[in-house]
Amino acid sequence: MSTVTSRTATSGTTTPGTYRAFTVTGRQQFTQVERERREPSPGEVRIRVEACGICHTDVLAVEGMRADPETPIVPGHEIIGVIEAVGAGVAPAWQVGERVGVGFLGGQDHACEACRRGDFVNCTGQPRTGTDVDGGYAEVAYARATGLVRIPPGVDPLAAAPLLCAGLTVYNALVSAQVPPGALVAVQGLGGLGHLGVQYARALGHRVVAIARGTAKAELAAELGAHHYIDSTQADPGAALRELGGAAVIVATAASGASMSPLVSGLGRRGELVVVGAAPDPVQVNTADLIFGGHVVRGSLTGTAIENEDNLRFALGHDIRSRNEVFPLSEAPDAYQRMLSGDARFRVVLDPAG
Repeated sequence: MSTVTSRTATSGTTTPGTYRAFTVTGRQQFTQVERERREPSPGEVRIRVEACGICHTDVLAVEGMRADPETPIVPGHEIIGVIEAVGAGVAPAWQVGERVGVGFLGGQDHACEACRRGDFVNCTGQPRTGTDVDGGYAEVAYARATGLVRIPPGVDPLAAAPLLCAGLTVYNALVSAQVPPGALVAVQGLGGLGHLGVQYARALGHRVVAIARGTAKAELAAELGAHHYIDSTQADPGAALRELGGAAVIVATAASGASMSPLVSGLGRRGELVVVGAAPDPVQVNTADLIFGGHVVRGSLTGTAIENEDNLRFALGHDIRSRNEVFPLSEAPDAYQRMLSGDARFRVVLDPAG
């Protein structure tokens, strides 16, 4: 399920009953700490972490973009591991020894208005893993049972960890659009999200267009399964999509509102631009491009734990592979910088046993 580039380092050691973790305070102030294993709280499990992906959303914690950046937090929300202990009220649904995952959304509370209406993704009492509560840059993590994802047999944790957030994000963006197989579907960007988006779109039976900057990525796009490639430095992507008949769905993964803005004009009748790349600048849309053709611009936020299980089964069944660079946990700050640089090909994963 993945292509990986591994790095090796001397493993750290911990005394019995403790575990290593990296906390962050302020802006990029990483500290390696040793913590005592505690018993899980009611409704919670303790997980021995086998892999944790590094996602761009980790900037919320690492760059101090949270309510109290001076309180230490363990980043990371693409976690796969094995349950070590369960809190009160968790069994028999979850058992010690089960392999599970945890994504960005840390588990619904079943009490807020959104939950009472079945809208678990928008639960207002749900922690954001690695931002509001400690995450997976560690040998051990704790998680709400409502946020746990069952990992299918035969999955390599280091290969699959990025699918718990990056994979789920593009998978849900595509399936929620509810377009038939054979529809023209575009994926903007060929980075950590986009290289997965092209694979999912192809596996869903769509006619896939990859949109990126430069001619060098055309070969990669074809290798990932794209039928067409648009170099946005040489052509207006909206016009190029119209020449192909107009896109039923465009999944925008690049973290640039300015690069997303021209895409709306490339939508077909009742087409949707689904934004999954968080950008610092706005998406600007001409009203006529919305009105004529009944076009829609919307966002899509990862998904629920059960949707993540659907996602993993689909990825496993269609050989969708995240291309990963693997770092040992001891190099977590360097691994984060590798992700932030944009030079990683294409996701970065921490190995606590490395």
